[in-house]
Amino acid sequence: MIEAEWIRQVVEQPDAERVQADGRIRRWKKIDEADGRYLRVVLLEDGETVHNAFFDRRFREQ
Repeated sequence: MIEAEWIRQVVEQPDAERVQADGRIRRWKKIDEADGRYLRVVLLEDGETVHNAFFDRRFREQ
């Protein structure tokens, strides 16, 4: 289960960020409380509205 606090952490202090071609913003952060997995949060173009959030098994910090 993804906790709201984790989403807030990703939005406010991401480890990585990429902007998609459609303007949506992808942000990732390592969540130690979730066995060190990376949580991806996709924001709408406004940079505030959360579109979705999920643990991204494929993400590798660069």
